[in-house]
Amino acid sequence: MEETVRGYRRALDAEELSREAIQQRDQHLWFHTEPDGSMTIRGRVPAEVGALFKRALEVALDSLPIPENVPAGTFSDSEDLQRSRKRRVEALTVLAESFLANGPKDLSGADRHQIVVHVDAETLGHGHAGRCELEQGPAIAAETARRLACDCSVVRIVEDAKGEPLDVGRKSRTIPPGIRRALQARDRGCRFPGCCFKRYVDGHHVRHWANGGETKLSNLVTLCRFHHRLVHEGQVVIQTLDDGAFRFVKPDGQTFDSPTPEPTDPRAIIVAHEAANLRITPATAVTRWTGEVLDLDLAIDSLMQRREKNVSAET
Repeated sequence: MEETVRGYRRALDAEELSREAIQQRDQHLWFHTEPDGSMTIRGRVPAEVGALFKRALEVALDSLPIPENVPAGTFSDSEDLQRSRKRRVEALTVLAESFLANGPKDLSGADRHQIVVHVDAETLGHGHAGRCELEQGPAIAAETARRLACDCSVVRIVEDAKGEPLDVGRKSRTIPPGIRRALQARDRGCRFPGCCFKRYVDGHHVRHWANGGETKLSNLVTLCRFHHRLVHEGQVVIQTLDDGAFRFVKPDGQTFDSPTPEPTDPRAIIVAHEAANLRITPATAVTRWTGEVLDLDLAIDSLMQRREKNVSAET
């Protein structure tokens, strides 16, 4: 009965295609130190972020050693529950230590998404109400599924009216390695105007492949995770211009153009510096501070003089 009711609720949630906006607005992560020195951690994250965290925690749990020579029935149910909770804390410690030891790893495309999303073809292609949920998890918005499917592995499953699989296709990468390399060489990072992120980026289909868009260089653009989410859930429209540049149109009609990056030519940089009468030498970036203590009186006096000068100019 519980599984039936949970499935029914997920079906209702799938019809609320604006659900993702609510998840993004309410997300937070909060820390609080208790009087005894322990720390309380609370948070609310989008469904796919929670699924990634849960998956990572499960992998960390599997890496923990299992106590040996503990006969069955040694602990009561409440004690087993307490031990299980403590092992989760140990697994969280493993996650933190592993990240600090190895640093961030830039995972893109199919290598990044270690979660499974089930979505109906009509929902993915046209946003129609239908199944759109994480595997063994909550429902997500159709636009969230479209964003995740932009640059990940896809498996097509054909089902009958009763939901029984009739055909399971092979896993395919939506962006082949060759095209991905060309995309990286062309864009060299996020193409959203003003963004300089070069890591943690995804390949975005300007016209989604679920709507017939081709996986070719002219239909692809590189976006960082923030702007990729903004394009899908934020309803920012990308237009391809005749010269191959991209135009980003916000819901209020404001537009930003992102021209195709030109290859960097060291000689062009030298010419630009000479035109600006700018000379770069080995000592340009060397600080002139020799380590002396800050003269606080002089600093405050200088600030007061600057303020008085500004006030006099205004009057």
